[in-house]
Amino acid sequence: MTVQKIASFTLDGAGGNPAGVLIAAVLPPDDEMQRIAAEVGFSETAFAAPQGDGFRVRYFAPEAEVPFCGHATIALGAALGAAYGAGAYDLTLNEAMISVLAYEDAGAWGARLTSPPTSYRAVSDQTLAAFCTLFGLKIGDLAPDLPPVLANGGAEHLILPLAHAALLQDMAYDFDAGAALMQQHGLVTVDLIWRERADLIHARNAFAGHGVYEDPATGAAAAALAGYLRDSGVHADLFEVIQGVGMGMPSRLHVAACAGSGAPVEVAGLTRLLG
Repeated sequence: MTVQKIASFTLDGAGGNPAGVLIAAVLPPDDEMQRIAAEVGFSETAFAAPQGDGFRVRYFAPEAEVPFCGHATIALGAALGAAYGAGAYDLTLNEAMISVLAYEDAGAWGARLTSPPTSYRAVSDQTLAAFCTLFGLKIGDLAPDLPPVLANGGAEHLILPLAHAALLQDMAYDFDAGAALMQQHGLVTVDLIWRERADLIHARNAFAGHGVYEDPATGAAAAALAGYLRDSGVHADLFEVIQGVGMGMPSRLHVAACAGSGAPVEVAGLTRLLG
């Protein structure tokens, strides 16, 4: 079995978030998938095997399985396109059924996923205070026009909108404390964002709860964010997320919320093969 290494959500042919992709006749045992994901060392590795007219898919981070991963789905879509041709593929996850559309763009494979349904809910004052302390933020550092929330688009994220770009650039936290706090609250990432414009959002995603300090492109968080913006009435049109710049891994995610409260979100981007 060969693990492909593919960077998703590239920006001008560079950067992107690396993911492992393993397409096999049958999925390996759980402990073997966990071992492979830890050996690959990327934030997620996607494992896929044919099932019916589509594929059964599971995602593993270096330290644990996750229910859904956007950038690994985009990488998988590119791998499926290269192996079987451009088109749509149905994917059965642990907790949802989604799809990914593989396409070619100027010699590169891209993919557009349709996420699981989305939702959001208020975050308690106690939880918010704990995460503000983790990141060295004051309540006044948060954006006044967009409340922090717990949002889900296939995986759970804390969305922390910031008032100024500098606060995003200066993101730092204690890894062990962050891992414990994220695990306590069942979070895949903490998504810190700064909205430059309605159609342009900058993001950084802390991912310590699953063994990675920072994720350079997070499709699942972008889906959760888009669902929140649409359903709260803040914004319902197309937007881009720029992420990974501070890590030297610039990434671009194209995001479009489908119509209807709680509806899925489409997230698209280009990919590149890694050595």
